[in-house]
Amino acid sequence: MEILSEDRCFGGVQGVYRHDSETVGVPMTFAVYMPPQAAQGPVPVLWYLSGLTCTHENAMIKAGAQGWAAERGLALVFPDTSPRGEGVADDAAYDLGQGAGFYVDATQAPWAPQFRMYSYVTCELQALVTREFAVESGRQGITGHSMGGHGALTLAMRHPDLYRSLSAFAPICLPSGSDWGRKQLGAYLGPDEDAWRAHDATMLMRDRGWPRDLLIDQGTEDQFLDLLKPEALAAAIATRRQPATFRMQAGCNHSYWFVASFMRDHMNWHADRL
Repeated sequence: MEILSEDRCFGGVQGVYRHDSETVGVPMTFAVYMPPQAAQGPVPVLWYLSGLTCTHENAMIKAGAQGWAAERGLALVFPDTSPRGEGVADDAAYDLGQGAGFYVDATQAPWAPQFRMYSYVTCELQALVTREFAVESGRQGITGHSMGGHGALTLAMRHPDLYRSLSAFAPICLPSGSDWGRKQLGAYLGPDEDAWRAHDATMLMRDRGWPRDLLIDQGTEDQFLDLLKPEALAAAIATRRQPATFRMQAGCNHSYWFVASFMRDHMNWHADRL
């Protein structure tokens, strides 16, 4: 693991790192914030998954999470959203290929060899972070924004023993029924829509649910509401009688101003449960 930068931040350290990934076959960059409490021993860790076109850097810089994480003693991990670089498959559109991994393991050409962000986040990077940083593997939560909110919900519902707390900001809630999903799941996983269910938050809520409570924030003025389809997930939560706090935030859009506005709530939500 190569250290690209480490900076003091709210008494802790905000670092950016790179390693050669066996899972995706190219070097991957990620960021970790370690709070000051880590100097005394291992701390709980919250994973933050970012959205379309983002890298590790977007939430690290814009979400305003480090101050609240330092206050509550949470480590933060910011993975990238896809493999990148020369020789990595890509598409001219912003919502497919590099920057748009959708947190799945692709099975279709040309994506299958390297677009394996599901395994990268839940296995390889998971092992690297728990080995190299003072975090407690048994106290982990996950959150994310937009495509990253989709990733947080689907990874948590598929791995309830790995993640003990769950939240999301403006997640893609029904990718199998949205242009932000059908295109990508079809490209990465093929035309069989049964294979998509394991990566669809609404379908997973119907099929499995989540064994604990969860928090979702969504802006009422989000310019992508028709693509996100929060009403589908809300209906599945109600039908399952899933313990959840689902908040429609008046006047908020899809930006990081929205995310930063409610980051303290999400940090406290996870800290209380971890």
